[in-house]
Amino acid sequence: MHKGNKILIVEDEFIVANDLKMILKKHGYQVIGIASSVTQATGIIETQKPDWVLLDIMLKGTETGIDLAIRLNKVQIPFLFISANTNQGILEAVKGTRPYGFLTKPFREKDLFIMLDIAKERFMTEKKDWETPVKVATSKSAKEEIVGTSPAFKEVLSQVELVAPTDTSVLLSGESGTGKEKIAQSLHQLSLRRQQPLIVVNCAAIPLSLIESELFGHEKGAFTGAQNRRIGKFEQADRGTIFLDEIGELPLEAQTKLLRVLQEQEIDRVGGDLPIKIDVRIIAATNRNLEQEVALGRFRLDLYYRLNIFPIAIPPLRERAEDIELLANYFLAKYASKLKKNIVGFTAKALAQLQAYPWPGNIREMQHLIERTVLLTKDPMISTFVFTDHMGGQTQIGGKQSQKLGSLEEMERAHILRVLESCNGKISGPGGATEILQISSSTLYTKMKKYGITSDFY
Repeated sequence: MHKGNKILIVEDEFIVANDLKMILKKHGYQVIGIASSVTQATGIIETQKPDWVLLDIMLKGTETGIDLAIRLNKVQIPFLFISANTNQGILEAVKGTRPYGFLTKPFREKDLFIMLDIAKERFMTEKKDWETPVKVATSKSAKEEIVGTSPAFKEVLSQVELVAPTDTSVLLSGESGTGKEKIAQSLHQLSLRRQQPLIVVNCAAIPLSLIESELFGHEKGAFTGAQNRRIGKFEQADRGTIFLDEIGELPLEAQTKLLRVLQEQEIDRVGGDLPIKIDVRIIAATNRNLEQEVALGRFRLDLYYRLNIFPIAIPPLRERAEDIELLANYFLAKYASKLKKNIVGFTAKALAQLQAYPWPGNIREMQHLIERTVLLTKDPMISTFVFTDHMGGQTQIGGKQSQKLGSLEEMERAHILRVLESCNGKISGPGGATEILQISSSTLYTKMKKYGITSDFY
């Protein structure tokens, strides 16, 4: 019997509940009861405190599984939802209760135990005694561009320091330009794997036909054009860390194959005969709302929970007002030195402009703005900023509108935005942006990432 694994099943469909009970008992778990309503479940919980609760959403009576979940949080009993309801409203309500997993009916027996394993890992990560943490050497480069003292950002740094020494999977969420890749680098460089490779994969930039080969590799002759063996990104990251940037852009077929790799800890090269064992720490990042993507059927729920063991939400720059001047000074010092310009600071007017601007492109936008301004400034102090709006025009915050021509990069960014707007955000196919621009989808995605262009802009 599994020590410390007394399970209560809260499910109003007797056949489903009984099947669950038989499956769990077969694998050595102790099922302390089956309840079909919140009232019945509450009685069992009061007399026999379970270690875990498997919880349906729709139950007999007036109260739902979500109502019971709120009570379970108060008494600190971990739970997983098992439900056929995956619409957006349900998922939002479920998310608010902070479950340790969500399994969609119908499910395979294997899926249940994978989800239980994930739930236990998340639970142990949260409850682990950190009074004697693993000692890791701090790295200067790990915090090279991690600048900020705001409460919101301090919370991010606290979470990074907490999870970095472990092998726990981390999901970074936040708008484009908030510094997710820098946080991923910090997680790796502060980990016990820091002497091993950190492999970065931009999931949005891989052509659909090459995803499997890019991630898992291929053997010579596996398909037309495969003239040599290719070692995939996962194999390159063995014993190190793989950073899956823009994970929400992966198509469903690739998500299925990725899930298998994460579950089995092994890969199959395209055209290969035998699986290859790997030891890889996963860090993923997204600027999408993955819960919403799940509800819309565009992202696998089981993959979401496999990745979301330790979530870190990175706040946008507009919510870090205290950090704006710090970041501006950091980038000023960096680019003044790089461009060999004798610029020592900002006037009060310039700092007021920075504070008043909403920063839709976040830190990346500030970085580009400071670099461009340093290049154009001849005085020892920067006295004003010219901001490039999302339609390619230029404006001064708190000043007159400027008619200056933009740089080549600014013009290219503005043109890409206009094309995306004209085709309603369609990337490829007839009438899509790639057809109009006459470039490949991978090139377009690379340029969009470079310029911080997300769907919010078009």
